[in-house]
Amino acid sequence: MTGLGTIINSASILAGGLIGHFTGTFFKDEQQKALNTACGISVLFIAIAGAMEGMLKIEGNQLSSGKSMLVVLCIAVGTIIGELIGIEKGFERFGEWLKEKTGNSGDIGFVNAFVTASLTVCIGAMAIIGSIQDGISNDYSTLAVKSVLDFIIIAVMTSSMGKGCAFSAIPVFIFEGFITIFAQLISPIMTETAISYISLIGSILIFCVGLNLIGSRNIRVANMLPSVLLAVLAAYLPWNF
Repeated sequence: MTGLGTIINSASILAGGLIGHFTGTFFKDEQQKALNTACGISVLFIAIAGAMEGMLKIEGNQLSSGKSMLVVLCIAVGTIIGELIGIEKGFERFGEWLKEKTGNSGDIGFVNAFVTASLTVCIGAMAIIGSIQDGISNDYSTLAVKSVLDFIIIAVMTSSMGKGCAFSAIPVFIFEGFITIFAQLISPIMTETAISYISLIGSILIFCVGLNLIGSRNIRVANMLPSVLLAVLAAYLPWNF
């Protein structure tokens, strides 16, 4: 069944949010902050592993790096496009709408929790590649594995940041569902290079989310999302990065 992976992933996020909501009451503020930092560090290392897989390669007995120009161009140009469009503000407006409609208007951290959690579980390489696999070959195994990881991540984030994290299931359902359907349409022209570029740029964006989680900087990661689309376009250019 095409799209089953998206359904499983969305359900796992809702379940993780539910568990985190009830277990979060058992932790003090200092413990919740520690959980949030731990989650951020975990996300950082997951992102580093994905980025290094895309940039490093073994040539003979040496380890070399590449695709630096791809990263610079996609991230820089993509961020400019995102800033001009105002994607982050769109996420925040949707979060404010959800906060009102779900009766959480008194939760001052709802929008931040929703945006941070949504970006964490939406833009990773597993979300994109898993959705493509589901759309092209009805293989939802990658999204099934991601569902287990997201269950844990959202449970921890919800316990430390609030119930807004659980509502990240909505953009995940829309995002992964769209990619799954789109992948069916473009499957004849999808290349391994395109998937590789998507994974690399997606991992770097996840790294930025990790930085936000540990509180080092307030990076508007949503405004960097066009970088992923530019990575796809770069795969079809007549030269390698």
